[in-house]
Amino acid sequence: MQRNVWSDSQVRNFLITISYNGSKYHGWQIQSNALAVQEVFQKALENVIQKTPYELKGCSRTDSGVHANMYCISLKMEHNIPAYRLQTALNRFLPLDISVLNVEEKELDFHARYSCKSKEYVYKIWNSQVRNPFLDGLAYHYKYPIDVELLNKACKAYVGKHDFTSFCTIDSRKMEDMTRNVMSFKVERQGDMVLLTVEADGFLYNMVRIMVGTLIRIAQGKFSPDCIECIIKAKDRAKAGPTAPACGLYLNRVNY
Repeated sequence: MQRNVWSDSQVRNFLITISYNGSKYHGWQIQSNALAVQEVFQKALENVIQKTPYELKGCSRTDSGVHANMYCISLKMEHNIPAYRLQTALNRFLPLDISVLNVEEKELDFHARYSCKSKEYVYKIWNSQVRNPFLDGLAYHYKYPIDVELLNKACKAYVGKHDFTSFCTIDSRKMEDMTRNVMSFKVERQGDMVLLTVEADGFLYNMVRIMVGTLIRIAQGKFSPDCIECIIKAKDRAKAGPTAPACGLYLNRVNY
């Protein structure tokens, strides 16, 4: 049972760090018509604390099918359970595709989303002629050659403070400031796995997946290697590449 007003000084604020395989979930945030990670987490929490009121906030939305190596939750409640016992108890009630990695107490003004300074995503591409059955739903299988050095040079154009309208799926959500500060972007190969890692102060809807889709177009020779600067300036979603599949995307790190 969530509540928004606290009347006394007994409230405690926890930072809960979880990891999850998002294959069967429709993102973090509770949905009216589909299963989300938040719904499953809250059911586990309510099994632990019973009818104790609480306030829970996630560090960000994630899209359907996207995974998290690190996802942060702030939890306010008036309960005397020690942090280490809360971690153990939550893991007892959570399914195997969600795990609590750490629980610690924070100051009352800590907020999982608004206290965040930056987030890092990694996109995994299995770059082999043959698919890997053990990566089904956990990486994007792309069988054509990828010139990692070429993409690593091209992606540097993403770095900096830009209006990323061209790299955002426009839906029914309220329009916002489309400017984001990308602090780093790199492309590297580990055997047949190509990893694209990006850190920014925030991300727009589908932003990382469109960035990746644009780089894939460069790898295919369909876009010029120096096209990204022009695409950013265009502020036109139609100028960028396709939205890469959700299965390869991981929220990798949340920085406070």
